[in-house]
Amino acid sequence: MALARTATTFAPPVMEARRWLEGVAFPADRPLINVSQAAPVDPPPQALREVMAQVALTDDSAHLYGPVLGLPALREELARQCSSHYGGEVSAPQVAITSGCNQAFCAAVTAIANEGDSILLPTPWYFNHVMWLQMQGVEIAALDTDAELLPDPDQAAALITDRTRAIVLVTPNNPGGVEYPADLVRAFFELAKSRGIKLIIDETYRDFDSRSGPPHDLFQDPDWPDTLIHLYSFSKAYRLTGHRVGALVGNPALLAEVEKFLDTVAICPNQIGQYAALWGMQNLSQWLAGERAEILDRRAAIEEGFPALSAKGWELRGLGAYFAYVRHPFDIPSAELAPRLVKDAGILLLPGSMFRPDGAPDADRELRVAFANLDRAGIGQLFTRLQGLSF
Repeated sequence: MALARTATTFAPPVMEARRWLEGVAFPADRPLINVSQAAPVDPPPQALREVMAQVALTDDSAHLYGPVLGLPALREELARQCSSHYGGEVSAPQVAITSGCNQAFCAAVTAIANEGDSILLPTPWYFNHVMWLQMQGVEIAALDTDAELLPDPDQAAALITDRTRAIVLVTPNNPGGVEYPADLVRAFFELAKSRGIKLIIDETYRDFDSRSGPPHDLFQDPDWPDTLIHLYSFSKAYRLTGHRVGALVGNPALLAEVEKFLDTVAICPNQIGQYAALWGMQNLSQWLAGERAEILDRRAAIEEGFPALSAKGWELRGLGAYFAYVRHPFDIPSAELAPRLVKDAGILLLPGSMFRPDGAPDADRELRVAFANLDRAGIGQLFTRLQGLSF
């Protein structure tokens, strides 16, 4: 008997890692340092929570089904801000609001790929992308990255077949943190365009990109809707992870197919979360700039403190937005090292084996550090514990 769809993929990695905490006590002088998940742990700012409360209390329609593709006002606002941010042309009919960015990815893949088709994913990859493709029976063409965790368009071109439907890029990258240069993103766009396939770009962490100005110029291409599918999340920017609000930007013809998927799995995105995202976009630009500055300062703290780890044989492979991707110096696979770090150092992080194909040699030496919820003092404590390790 054939396996059920969910049996074709692995258990959720973050949930698996949390099970390593069972039965482990953390003394007061060495509390757990949790750098396993890239999600804000603080609630939305007070002003935004008050808006959400008022919507819940006074807008009866917020408790009913809404439009499948999202609130018109939020679609308009995201289109306007995308046009401004990227210096291009985006309109509301090209925007769909989804129940989180993961759902945006699932919707995009479902709209363009069938079982047996193929999609290119650079490695190390975002594990939820892999999980969905495996559950859909879509073949994953693993695209290796270089020493700086950047994919090569020429190598990608060699992997494209008549079954290839898309190339996926995540920038700033999860898990590597790397910000893809604009010319590299453009090269992948031109490759996809020339082969008649889609380029799916997940820009969940774009609000924390260290660069000023547009991170790429794809929306300035008048033909971008024929090739580009852009994914975005409001969760990280406005601390709305529990309210599940994301977005997909693409060709209206594609969105007509996406609407079928969304209507089947959720009917509509969370209404109160959408109103929160809209109010945040319209009123919290200064606050968000402060959040970005804080994340960039924590990134700087990683850079400044890492030489002490380098002296112990550690290597910083990627850094940016919420993540540091590191290579450890120990003769022990990362899948074994990560659970031991919980007990031996009070550190919860994810092993590289969760971000690579089975058997990939680099996976045994890599770890992902989601540092966004650590202040400078916490980062210093993390480094102190890592420096003291010996295996």
